[in-house]
Amino acid sequence: MDLARTVWNAPPFDPELGAVLADLGEGAREPFTPENLAARQEQDAAARPRPTVRDLADGGRFEVAELRVPGPPGAPDVTLVSARPAGVTGPLPLLYYLHGGGMITGNAWSVLPRLLREWALPLETAVVSVEYRLAPQARYPGPVEDCYAGLVWAAAHPDALGIDADRIVIGGKSAGGGLAAALSLLARDRRGPAPVGQLLLCPMLDDRGDTVSGHQMAGLDTWDRTSNATGWQALLGDRYGAADLPPYAAPARATDLSGLPAAYIEVGSAETLRDEGVAYAQAIWQAGGQAELHVWPGAFHGFDTLAPRAALSRDARDARSRWLRRILAHTGASRP
Repeated sequence: MDLARTVWNAPPFDPELGAVLADLGEGAREPFTPENLAARQEQDAAARPRPTVRDLADGGRFEVAELRVPGPPGAPDVTLVSARPAGVTGPLPLLYYLHGGGMITGNAWSVLPRLLREWALPLETAVVSVEYRLAPQARYPGPVEDCYAGLVWAAAHPDALGIDADRIVIGGKSAGGGLAAALSLLARDRRGPAPVGQLLLCPMLDDRGDTVSGHQMAGLDTWDRTSNATGWQALLGDRYGAADLPPYAAPARATDLSGLPAAYIEVGSAETLRDEGVAYAQAIWQAGGQAELHVWPGAFHGFDTLAPRAALSRDARDARSRWLRRILAHTGASRP
């Protein structure tokens, strides 16, 4: 079937989410293109809040530190932003988190208030957010190697972070979800740190961009196939679409998904990345692995960020927290 020549009917948005999207106007769906990328990166850097360590500490509720750790060979050091609930004794499990932004925008600081509120406090979990290099200023393998270097350092310095190195979950959203999947593959193949879970929220997994959902949601989703292609081209450069692209660049290219940590995979039924997320869960099951898949009906890309009060957003946050609680409780109970 020639997907590009087929006329597709798009799945409807959830009424509550659709109303929020309509209120945001067409600007919420303006795609990234190679021509506007530099200007959009500048706009994002200016508009996206970057809280200070003092801001993140929230009057003493959290212990927060910015750490500079060795980066990949021949590359700059990597900044890790570490945070944990104040006054909680004993080593805590760690959520090692990779921010979203299509590989081309975002930062490690702006995601932390939500992570601390939703997970660090109620689950008594430490969080490390990674400031990986962005494309196209850094192309593959720069970003994923930054993430790997930070993970190796964190796992080797549990006392400095106050964490239990046997209870690390790698997580991320959008581009960060794709990087988390790639990092799980890289850690497995290099026999590096062994995370107990991978939390993949609307993950960006496949550079080829030729899925039914990608065509259905063209021009409709907040991250459509034009933006998706722009992000992948920025990351991969001349290797974009190459037949021999490694899975650490685009995890959907992986042919062996055995031996990976348990996965939580979440997508919306009305988002561009739906089909690649569903296919990744299916491939994990076929390899004998464990994956919990959620397809939220009528949800667009990043729905819970743009519509945090919507019923579907609350349900999604609850489901993620339940999975994290189960994973961390099970691994903690199984330790000798």
